[in-house]
Amino acid sequence: MGTALLAGMSFSAPGGWAQGASSGHSGITINTNGSRLGIGVVDVTPDRAKALKLKEERGAEVTMVGDNSPASKAGLKPGDVILDFDGKPVQGREHLQKLVGETPAGSDVKIGIWRNGQYSKLMATTARATFVETQGGTIDFGGVTVTIPPMPPMPPMPSVNVDIPTMVTLIHNSTLGLDQETLQPDGQLAEFFGVKDGVLVRSVTRDSPADKAGLKAGDVIVKMGDSKVSNSRDIAATLHTARPDRGLPVTVVRNKKEVALSVTMEDRRNARRF
Repeated sequence: MGTALLAGMSFSAPGGWAQGASSGHSGITINTNGSRLGIGVVDVTPDRAKALKLKEERGAEVTMVGDNSPASKAGLKPGDVILDFDGKPVQGREHLQKLVGETPAGSDVKIGIWRNGQYSKLMATTARATFVETQGGTIDFGGVTVTIPPMPPMPPMPSVNVDIPTMVTLIHNSTLGLDQETLQPDGQLAEFFGVKDGVLVRSVTRDSPADKAGLKAGDVIVKMGDSKVSNSRDIAATLHTARPDRGLPVTVVRNKKEVALSVTMEDRRNARRF
């Protein structure tokens, strides 16, 4: 899960490597070399190769396609298995990442894929890869470097009595592919949906595990597996122990009636994005 924050950003596109570009960014390396497709992939397991009726246990299965990315423009979809890249057989995710990274940006390449039991080829134009490398990890901004300036110190606040409104916390659950909000116990919104508490689904990402399971905006998740769901922490705890690629029972309240669904999470433990 993750929460996105937007605040005072300036944009620049450095041409090459830059270390310690400013005193506020010591220890940061910006790399704009290599190419990207804008996808997430995992290795093809023996079970997946059998399920997909692949002739060989190789390739990289697409788990995510970025909006307006080279992969999206080429027609790649989640569930496709990339078997060839620019005429070279793909052995796995790390091999594909290496092939893409070594391809000059702006190159037109043929991508051989396995989809619905058939082999076909797509044409893609690679884009420049931009990574910001820090001690905490690597952030890919897809060709754009985002610089967040340091925040100025807060001025002293006068001592006043103010009525601070309650803030609604909206969380994006990337594992399920939905935006969720915890309902206040016995609150008016909970009463409106016909529950005492639970987690309200605000929106569902297309082709996500939640979408494939049949979850819809307006559903209230009240149970996952054998555990009652009262807030977003309950969902996070259940997903932490759930096994990927296996159906997880989910009970939602829809139109004030309980509906039983089953969601299958993608195995993203070894997923790579590039």
